[in-house]
Amino acid sequence: MLINVLAAISLALTPAPSPPSPASVDAFVARYREATGLPGAAVAIVKGTEVVHVAGYGRTSTGEPVTADTPMAVASVSKSFTSLAVMRLVEQGRVELDRPVRGYLPEFTMADPRAAAITVRQLLDQTSGMADTTFREKSLPQPETLKGSVDRLRTAKLAAAPGAVFSYHNTNFQVAARLVEVVSGEPFASYLRAHVFTPLGMNSSTTIDRERDLPASARGHLVVLGRAVALPEPPGFGNGSGGVVSTAGDMARWLIAQNGGVLTPASMKELRTPSRANERYALGWFLGRTPHGAPTVHHGGDLFTSTADQLLMPGSGYGLAVMANTGMTHSDAHALMDGLVALIEGDTPRVPSAPPYLPVDLVFLLLTLVTAGLAVRGVAHSRRWAGRCTGWRRVRLVVWLAPLALCLSAAPVFRVLARGGDIMWIQVVYLYPTFMVWLVTAAVAGTVVAGTRLGWSFAPAARERGPDRASLTLGLARWQLHR
Repeated sequence: MLINVLAAISLALTPAPSPPSPASVDAFVARYREATGLPGAAVAIVKGTEVVHVAGYGRTSTGEPVTADTPMAVASVSKSFTSLAVMRLVEQGRVELDRPVRGYLPEFTMADPRAAAITVRQLLDQTSGMADTTFREKSLPQPETLKGSVDRLRTAKLAAAPGAVFSYHNTNFQVAARLVEVVSGEPFASYLRAHVFTPLGMNSSTTIDRERDLPASARGHLVVLGRAVALPEPPGFGNGSGGVVSTAGDMARWLIAQNGGVLTPASMKELRTPSRANERYALGWFLGRTPHGAPTVHHGGDLFTSTADQLLMPGSGYGLAVMANTGMTHSDAHALMDGLVALIEGDTPRVPSAPPYLPVDLVFLLLTLVTAGLAVRGVAHSRRWAGRCTGWRRVRLVVWLAPLALCLSAAPVFRVLARGGDIMWIQVVYLYPTFMVWLVTAAVAGTVVAGTRLGWSFAPAARERGPDRASLTLGLARWQLHR
């Protein structure tokens, strides 16, 4: 207790950080992009009701310049927008946070009687009991609408009793967004536009259902061998949980609104009150501290081809938002956010000396080339191998199929390593591109070698051919030695 009091006194006596200059922000982002190969990013910094800096850097996946008005995906930052939409209904007396969801959304049914007790608050603080371990939201067929997202829960079960355990699960916020639709009588996108975006002046922002609805400017990249490759986002449904598309200019307006005016102080306090199950997660916001100990309210967002981050420092009134058009493997938006916070707190931002993961990518590139070479050699020697083939040697061909088995089971293996986190096979490719290129190469190589050798082992020509030249030469030498 004494330590906490002393920490609070020390924080109170610490001079308020001075705003970073636009030039220092631009210089940091330029250094970061040069070091990492990040194609494009957008930044918004506010303090209180004032905009400190908004800017875009680099280019989109289509080659257009990124500006402060370029629409980009904010991914799971969208959850804070969904929470605010619900709180607007709470303030109007149309929704109660601690009332069961089913009272507002009768279509919300699950194959688990405990689901009837899930409250609106438990959706927003992720303690509903829904989880990837019992409902594979990403690898199941993806819905087209929020109603479809709720409908597919009919056969799902809970992983825990409502309110007992925190589990980050996108479906929580998709159900919350559908609740907004039903209670308000408006499509979720229309509700956000009328009651959130337009009142805040966020005229370039919207929310979408599927990855194919992303505007061209919001499509991103994978970084392979230190170079950004423009690719479409893998299939996925995100409205309510990750569908918002916004600009740096609009995000500045959003951040300013978090300092007052968008909701009553009581509602803002509710949004930032964590559950008993997780003291770090409130209603669509994480709670934390900066390296210097300043309290923060924040939320990140990760797609497979882009990332985003937002952070509030209530003590000083700072708000920051970052969008980057590279995927979650490199977390460029989060790294940029760390650097901007360092600038605000008077520290020197850390910039990587080289593109992250480049050495790993080079290792897997080398392995891919070696694997392909060994496959060519294995196929070329298949007839000779078949000439010496026995029944046991045929059985050993199964070993060549091991890479194929691992390749096909990449998603289940990931789920085990991620402690139940769900993923599609193609999403594994986006997460670990060079590893998966090597694994697919090994799978194809092993299958071709095994198939070619097995085919030759049953071919009459191989059996009639008998021992190869090397075997005959060795036999002749032994006969001459013992003659």
